[in-house]
Amino acid sequence: MGTGQEHTVKAFDQDIKQLRALISQMGGLAEQAIHDAMKALQRGDTALAEEVRKKDKQIDAIEGEVEKLVVRVIALRAPMADDLREVIAALKIAAVVERIGDYAKNVAKRVPLIHTAGEDRIEALSLLPAMAQMASDMVHDVLDAFASRNAEVAAEICVRDSALDDFYDSIFRTLVTFMVENPRTVSQVAHLLFVAKNIERIGDHATNVAEMVYFAATGRYLADEAATA
Repeated sequence: MGTGQEHTVKAFDQDIKQLRALISQMGGLAEQAIHDAMKALQRGDTALAEEVRKKDKQIDAIEGEVEKLVVRVIALRAPMADDLREVIAALKIAAVVERIGDYAKNVAKRVPLIHTAGEDRIEALSLLPAMAQMASDMVHDVLDAFASRNAEVAAEICVRDSALDDFYDSIFRTLVTFMVENPRTVSQVAHLLFVAKNIERIGDHATNVAEMVYFAATGRYLADEAATA
């Protein structure tokens, strides 16, 4: 291998490391946003909720960095096959993680609306943090799978999404039952249903990332593998 080609390979490896680092940074911020939004919801902490909303701009800014780096890599390195799949996956994953941050921000926005003076505390509120932790763990693990190109972990994330969906269905039924029995809580329950749906969507997005990771690592589509299994 000539010196020029060696230099190109090293430069590309550095770009890939930087892409992975940026995705990891975005993921860490998104996980923290989920955690803080749920803490704010449990405590009625409107200041923390506002902090979650403000910090979302950091995630957006890193997504912009990923986009610029991907454009540069494709223009200067002309990656092929496996390398190209990984670069494109990074671009798509950054967009999905940005959406996950938006869902956490959406939860934070509901905090002052749910914790209104004089309204009863709803039992399902105590279940939501556990559901959010499941979703956050999925985000964490799938981004680790991207960093290590681990197709097996990516496939397992998709299985875990079914458990999260079941959790959502259970909370949905609990909230609707409570609302029917306590009509004065309609507004509060509506906001909690919105929160639960946002958490469920975080799980869906983690699954989307898992499918991208699987394709980047194997060149095969996870849905096709499941269909032939």
